[in-house]
Amino acid sequence: MRPLAWIGVILIIAGIVVVAMRGIPYTKSRNEVEVGPLKVTSQERGLVTPIVGVAAIVIGGALVFAGRKSA
Repeated sequence: MRPLAWIGVILIIAGIVVVAMRGIPYTKSRNEVEVGPLKVTSQERGLVTPIVGVAAIVIGGALVFAGRKSA
């Protein structure tokens, strides 16, 4: 298989994981204010939605098809 097809397979696997878990939560931390020894940080929570997983599966399938066709 060509490298393009391998990237497609990785995308398909990642997409299946995201869909199976019904999204993947993540947290972003960042420093808001730092004055001397005092530090104020904020945490932002987000979710990688299953729609992103479905898109990864579709794009991965297209890459596998394109990678196999050119081999």
